[in-house]
Amino acid sequence: MKRSKHRASKDDGKGQDEAAILETEDMRMPDPDTISLASVTAVTTNVSNKRSKPDIKIEPSAGRPVDFQVSVTVVEARQLVGLNMDPVVCVEIGDEKKYTSMKESTNCPYYNEYFVFDFHVPPDVMFDKILKVSVIHSKNLLRSGTLVGSFKLDVGTVYTQPEHQFFHKWATLCDPDDITAGCKGYVKCDIAVVAKGDTIKTQHKANETEEDDIEGNLMLPEDVPAERQWARFYLKIYRAEGLPKMNTSIMANVKKAFIGENKDLVDPYVQVLFAGQKGKTSIQKSSYEPIWNEQIVFTEQFPPLCRRMKVQIRDSDKVNDVAIGTHFIDLRKIANDGEKGFLPTLGPAWVNMYGSTRSYTLMDEYQDLNEGLGEGVSFRARLLISLSVEILDTSSPEVMSSTEVQVEGIPNISDNATGKTEEFFLFGCFLEATMIDRKIGDKPINFEVTIGNYGSELDTPTKPKTKKGKGGDGDDEESELIHGSSDEEVDDAGDMTSVSSTPPMKPVITDRNYFHLPYFERKPCIYIKSWWQDQRRRLYNANIMDRIADKLEEGLNDVQEIIKTEKAYPERRLRGVLEELSNGCSTFVTLANNDQNQTGKTKLDRERLKLCMQELENMGQQAKSMRSQVKKSTVKDKIKLAQNFLQKLRFFTDEPQHSVPDIYIWMISNNKRIAYARVPSKDILFSSVEEETGKDCGKVQTIFFKLPGKKSFGPAGWTVQAKTELYLWLGLNKQRKDYLNGLPNGFEENKAVKGPGIQSSPPISLMYTMKQIFQLRVHVYQARSLFAADSTGLSDPFARVFFSTHSQVTEVLNETLCPTWDQLLVFDNVELYGEAGELRDDPPIIVIEIYDQDTVGKADFMGRTFAKPLTKMSDEYYGPPRFPPQLEYYQIYRGNCTAGEMLAAFELLQIGPAGKADLPPIDGPSDFDRGPILPVPIGIRPVLSKYRIEVLFWGLRDLKRVNLAQVDRPRVDIECAGKAIQSALIQNYKKNPNFSTLVKWFEVDLPENELLHPPLNIRVVDCRAFGRYTLVGSNAVASLRKFIYRPSDKSVSNWSAMDEVVIHTEPEPVVKKTETVVKLDSASDAVVKVDMPDDEKGGKGKKKRKKDEEVEEEELDESMLDWWSKYFASIETLKEIIKTKEAEAEEKEDFDSGEGEPDQTELKPNASDMKGTKKKRGKGSKNKAMPGEGVPEKKKHQVEELKIFNRELEYQFDRFEDWLHTFNLYRGKCSDDADVEQNAADEDRLIGKFKGSLCIYKVPVFDEMSREMGFDSNMGMFQNIPHNDPINIIVRVYVVRATELHPADINGKADPYIAIKLGTTEIKDKENYISKQLNPVFGKSFDIEATFPMDSTLTVSIYDWDLVGTDDLIGETKIDLENRYYSKHRATCGLSASYAIHGYNVWRDPLKPTQILAKLCKDGKMDPPQYGPGGRVKVANRVYTGPTEIEDENGLKKQTDEHLALAVLNRWEDMPRIGCKLVPEHVETRSLLNPDKPGMEQGKIEMWVDMFPKDMPAPGPSVDISPRKPKKFELRVIVWNTDEVVLEDDDIFTGEKSSDIFVRGWLKGQQEDKQDTDVHYRSLTGEGNFNWRFIYPFDYLQAEEKIVISKKESMFSWDETEYKIPARLNLQVWDADHFSADDFLGAIELDLNRFPRGAKTSKQCSIDMVINEQDMPMVNIFKQKRIKGWWPFVARDENDELEITGKVEAELQLLTGEEAEKTPAGEGRNEPEPLEKPNRPDITFLWFLMPLKAVRHLICNQYKWLVIKIVLALMLLAILALFLYSMPGYMAKKLLGV
Repeated sequence: MKRSKHRASKDDGKGQDEAAILETEDMRMPDPDTISLASVTAVTTNVSNKRSKPDIKIEPSAGRPVDFQVSVTVVEARQLVGLNMDPVVCVEIGDEKKYTSMKESTNCPYYNEYFVFDFHVPPDVMFDKILKVSVIHSKNLLRSGTLVGSFKLDVGTVYTQPEHQFFHKWATLCDPDDITAGCKGYVKCDIAVVAKGDTIKTQHKANETEEDDIEGNLMLPEDVPAERQWARFYLKIYRAEGLPKMNTSIMANVKKAFIGENKDLVDPYVQVLFAGQKGKTSIQKSSYEPIWNEQIVFTEQFPPLCRRMKVQIRDSDKVNDVAIGTHFIDLRKIANDGEKGFLPTLGPAWVNMYGSTRSYTLMDEYQDLNEGLGEGVSFRARLLISLSVEILDTSSPEVMSSTEVQVEGIPNISDNATGKTEEFFLFGCFLEATMIDRKIGDKPINFEVTIGNYGSELDTPTKPKTKKGKGGDGDDEESELIHGSSDEEVDDAGDMTSVSSTPPMKPVITDRNYFHLPYFERKPCIYIKSWWQDQRRRLYNANIMDRIADKLEEGLNDVQEIIKTEKAYPERRLRGVLEELSNGCSTFVTLANNDQNQTGKTKLDRERLKLCMQELENMGQQAKSMRSQVKKSTVKDKIKLAQNFLQKLRFFTDEPQHSVPDIYIWMISNNKRIAYARVPSKDILFSSVEEETGKDCGKVQTIFFKLPGKKSFGPAGWTVQAKTELYLWLGLNKQRKDYLNGLPNGFEENKAVKGPGIQSSPPISLMYTMKQIFQLRVHVYQARSLFAADSTGLSDPFARVFFSTHSQVTEVLNETLCPTWDQLLVFDNVELYGEAGELRDDPPIIVIEIYDQDTVGKADFMGRTFAKPLTKMSDEYYGPPRFPPQLEYYQIYRGNCTAGEMLAAFELLQIGPAGKADLPPIDGPSDFDRGPILPVPIGIRPVLSKYRIEVLFWGLRDLKRVNLAQVDRPRVDIECAGKAIQSALIQNYKKNPNFSTLVKWFEVDLPENELLHPPLNIRVVDCRAFGRYTLVGSNAVASLRKFIYRPSDKSVSNWSAMDEVVIHTEPEPVVKKTETVVKLDSASDAVVKVDMPDDEKGGKGKKKRKKDEEVEEEELDESMLDWWSKYFASIETLKEIIKTKEAEAEEKEDFDSGEGEPDQTELKPNASDMKGTKKKRGKGSKNKAMPGEGVPEKKKHQVEELKIFNRELEYQFDRFEDWLHTFNLYRGKCSDDADVEQNAADEDRLIGKFKGSLCIYKVPVFDEMSREMGFDSNMGMFQNIPHNDPINIIVRVYVVRATELHPADINGKADPYIAIKLGTTEIKDKENYISKQLNPVFGKSFDIEATFPMDSTLTVSIYDWDLVGTDDLIGETKIDLENRYYSKHRATCGLSASYAIHGYNVWRDPLKPTQILAKLCKDGKMDPPQYGPGGRVKVANRVYTGPTEIEDENGLKKQTDEHLALAVLNRWEDMPRIGCKLVPEHVETRSLLNPDKPGMEQGKIEMWVDMFPKDMPAPGPSVDISPRKPKKFELRVIVWNTDEVVLEDDDIFTGEKSSDIFVRGWLKGQQEDKQDTDVHYRSLTGEGNFNWRFIYPFDYLQAEEKIVISKKESMFSWDETEYKIPARLNLQVWDADHFSADDFLGAIELDLNRFPRGAKTSKQCSIDMVINEQDMPMVNIFKQKRIKGWWPFVARDENDELEITGKVEAELQLLTGEEAEKTPAGEGRNEPEPLEKPNRPDITFLWFLMPLKAVRHLICNQYKWLVIKIVLALMLLAILALFLYSMPGYMAKKLLGV
């Protein structure tokens, strides 16, 4: 298939307007050697338009399992509802659950725990999985805990986010059992979903305070409102039709024998899955047409974060239920969230279900299809449903608070609700059936066509029972379609029977692989009558939009091809495309509103129509306005916008409410179903309005048959089972008049019946009386980037060309992926049926298949493409503009993957009455003699010129074993266009893998048109003993364009003629934020100011005091600073830059943002680079801040910074391939399910690397090169490159830290350590592993001695330490040191932003800046730098000014030129001719990969590498980057008093409210170190006096603002785990109880880095200090050291509102470890520094003093009834006792009669 699809052959009723004319004009004057990837052949005046475009991708992509990795970081939770909880967070995806650790007694736990889930499932299944985050209170081994709240979304929602992730977002928790309760808290998480091949960017997010704005950072997609309401989803299920007979045949007979009656053997019910919940209808016993009339009600938040609802009909069975069919309701397609949007709504409408074949077998091999996986191969059933949504008012009392699924009965629905039932007529004609797979070629074959159950042999439904005379329902239809003539009335009377399959026929052999059916002039037909609800309007609207979208897609493909092939005027074509789009949109708006009064219109129909009309109207207007803005410069941007239109159109085209089911065509061989094709009913639906007609209706379409289900995956499914040319027409029976019109003319109809009514009955076959004879010429020139089908990594390709029932093959070319066949295939006497004129405009398509010839067995399929020939009738002239045809590139596909391109041309020439003599002659090039093989003739073959290809042979690297043997004596062969050259032999690969001869050249004939250049093949062979050669690996360089030598502009190299450019590097005053930016050209005399840091002038940077900060921060002490200060300052700057970038992007959509992604932005706030200056030169008048200037002042002018790259360094510097290129060598077969590009990245096939370069230029060579001084003729174009002899270097590897490592242990953690390998040196830092960490900070440097070229690849791995067994590899990264070392970007040691000779920013390179600059000038053949007085240096024509003084350790100032030289180096890219960006001091972030999990990132590592040659001065000591040790601090908290504490207890004696108050406190994460004050008993006013001291020693990392805790996770842990936790102080107030648990009253949590200043008095202390933190003055205890004040205690009341429950007066004092030792203090009120006892009022024992009052109160008020009850009970007891006592005596008296 051509790269752009064929343009629609007719300009679709547009009347050859401007756009089409433009194209034909462009074609009239073709340059004989231009190439078009656009479809020139189809542009010509195609008028008849009787053929549809074939779809080239054959394999269904759905259903194939893929690797996915979901990573979830649970950072923390806030505002959890509940008192004094012990929360655990559970993350659940599908059936997998993972739990965080438990945090004790806190409502805002901090976890920072990372979980990874791995899946291998099809994408649809993955994206439907529900991800649930829930918080559980007090879960332990014995208890499952109580659910606080949960949050759920489907994985697809995460995947559709930018970068496939939510980063630092807050998930809102709700209680599913109580929807009236509102929010139950928030959990802050990162969630990322990675499919194989995706990379996830590391986020450097802006500072914490922004993320604390919970409402602004909720975990919701952008278009979802923050406040989600609860809603009920009512899915009504009415009835189903057409269920398959589930167990007919054997089972039915068995059952009949037992039961004695033949019942319907299916017990269907409907199951619905939505948002992780499941609902089921009742089971309808024994029914093929079950009626349920039930509704399933889901309660879920709206809008739901789950995109699809799964509706499945299942058959209930005693053993296991099976799915009959599945349908997915995509909520995005049945709702709209715009201003005039609508809630999800659907139906009542029928939905069609597709799945496995209808014939029942005990073991259904296609059962997956019924579950909704993959494309269904047959109609299964249709289900009548409707969906509506009601938003709940949770405040109303009637609302049920639970979210459990409910099932309720509903009333029946009228028959007419889904539209009037109409009789449809489907007609089909098989014009050709070829390319039938040879495996089935020996049995008779027939084709069966079905629509729904109609046409099926197994179960054809009867005509529905509708009365013919139903009144005037059909009148409007009849009047609109006046075609109802008397002929057709007849056919209704004589009811015809349907003919749904072609007669069986034995295939005839075409060639070794394929057969064809001998239809020749007799073409079999089928026709089927069926009855469906008339909902054609839906399909018509979809068809109109489909047409607009198809045209837009073709147009955009054309424009992209014009740009790609560098043709003129892409903007003209784009204007034409946009005009077509706006016309199409206006057509839609006029047509779509027809049939308003049609029956069965649903709410969704009306709403969708409104929406589509509104959207397309807007789109039309936008396209119109865009058309006027299209300029050459804006074409690419406008294409992007147009692509968005296309996406939108495709989205609207998919109609969620089905009507007529799709048509299935099965190829049946010997009563066995072999292969099928599916045709959407809308594509062949007829309408009297042309725009509404389906794109394939009444056209001949090429249909490829494919294998059903999983058989169609992989190579087996890619071979075509059959190719048919098929004509289909579907419409109402009463519209049948013109159903044969689209067929190629020249046939007679063959009817099945004779007699009356014969006119109207359709034909069972067509006899063609007209036929034309043609000669087809196929010019196959070459192919490139083919699939590697052999184990050598190459293929032996040949092409097989099919046209009609003919086929021919090219010759086989051995061992190449880029064959140049240069062959003409001539097909003589090709017979085509139909009129000559139609065949000229609409010839059949040609199929070209590429195979790999194997010596044994069948040839392997390598790919396929289609083409349309350029047709010449016998009476036409063979000449320009149409002939001879041009060679074009056609994209080859293998399944859905691209598999190379083929360069070819095709012409179809009619043989006239005079025979072949009239055909144009075949002029082959005279110097060819290839026997029977004809070369491509002159005029079509490209025009060649002589080129010279120079090859730089540098060396071979990383060669693996071949056939178990080491490579010892390799050689490289370079071949291009039939000519080749060999490198020198490497005598001993182990000792020295470099070549002795560096440059060789050879001359070849290449096409003048660069786009037609053949690929260049690089092969490495190993020369073994006895003259044997073994192929090691190969690489095909597909595009040579980047290696073509283009002479540079002479004027640039003439230095002396240019003016000087003066560049000031003087520092600016701190306050001045803006810069006036001046135009800067290489020849203009401009001045550019560049900031330098203050301390280089000698003064330290003073911090300006802000008004609202009372305490002035002390100046930074140089001695306190270390490398980490630099690192953290740089991260802050990076965050700031990302923030300003985002803000800029929002402000300015029109700003051309081509110039600085965050990666590219220079992070030198002190020295804003000139790129930033030049960037905005058009806006010189405006004052713009430089990239570094939006940085907050506190960072600026204090700490030096470095550059943090959030990707690998290679990506920033073009892989360091400025002159030395690396070509990967491959060996082995490609994998089947990957594109060519993906295979290129396949590690398994990579066998080594060839290092070298190419230079291509036309001969004769340019003279001025050789005249230059010191030109070495042996080196050709590769002058001034270093020698490749071995050199010794010291490699210093710094590993800062790793992040987001993949867990390696069962506990979801890892114990990582570093391993480094370079050549034979291997370092494993095993003893320094870091326990249970997924984000370890290593802070280590390693020195390794290495020798290039032997040790050129550095591997840095992270392993997981295991106590038992071998350590597991987590991930590794490989760095090519050699390319870095030799690169002009000077990647040996990064240049820092400023020069210092001592302190934390000391210069690391053994060479000083002046020496480096002198060397660069010498290498670039420039004059050395000239240093002048007054701080000036001149390099080339640029003069730099800057400071010249430097301070040594003792504060003495010395003169130096180093600052100047460094300023020049940091701006080296601005040097004319030789300038390039030099690598700055940096930290690079590299992805870690694991060979066992290809393409899946396993974490990231931050590191950098320095290299120092041994023959230079020795480098200084390595920079100390060891992790900062946490500093010891002691926090002393004195609780003085409390006030207004809520009174919890009632006094037993006096009845008064009181509390026994005590205060508890601890530092977060150190719950075991809880400390309590003593108890203040019987406080009647809420006042408590304590004078009690808490003492908390802790270790603290100031840069990260985290407390460091090391403790064993459990008693079984081997070693301690280090946790980093924010510094937060928790204070709680409690009521002490003697006999029951203490009562929790309230709490406050203070973040020690940022908490509200305490109130001066108790009265001023309010709840605002907790609720409105942002408005309060904040303090940082680490700066303030000591603070005293009142803070509120808060708790939640019954309504979940925060209320104040007390106040505490406390004093916080922070001391360093040393200070604490010097001035110790005792806990509580103990020595040393004891606190005095509190003066508590003596009301605690008041009842002693007033006993009567207390007793009266006790008896009268509180316990009156209790006392009465006790007295009565005592009296009863006394009576009973007396009775028992005296009873025996009385009894004795009675008996004895005394």
